Amino acid sequence: MRVYVPLTLSGLAEAHRAGELGAGPLVAYAVTPALREWYQSDDIEELEYAALNRAALASLRLLAADPAVARRRVVVAADVPDGAAAADPDRGPDPAEPGEVRLAGPLPLAKAAAVHVDSADAEADVSAAAGALAAVDGGDDDARSVVDGAEDHELLWYATQEIPNLV
Repeated sequence: MRVYVPLTLSGLAEAHRAGELGAGPLVAYAVTPALREWYQSDDIEELEYAALNRAALASLRLLAADPAVARRRVVVAADVPDGAAAADPDRGPDPAEPGEVRLAGPLPLAKAAAVHVDSADAEADVSAAAGALAAVDGGDDDARSVVDGAEDHELLWYATQEIPNLV
């Protein structure tokens, strides 16, 4: 199963030093029945792209929570065994977070298939979007357009061998 783990550049640097992503449980995104229903598609590539975008939004939330980190969204795509990622049994499925799963333990960075990161030219829009998230959560439509501005930037694909250059 392919999962998409939201991070920041400093989180990626920490994972690179440690050789793993967190100690678990880790929040990730994957193609789940809830995501399929929300996205209304049977095309697996479209569904995986939707899961990647859900993880990018979660990365944006990480940026909003830590104003000291570089304003670039980061998502690590990794392959895990089926059953390693599951909906959080304590939370139940959250309709606001389709595709959200939990990984019980640490995820070795060696399991990463790729890393997706914003380009430097997206930083201003990503920074503005991180600042607008609280207003979006309050229902502000103008703030939603600011967040959409960050989503207009495609995350760039990097091979795992390029992680040292990213951090």
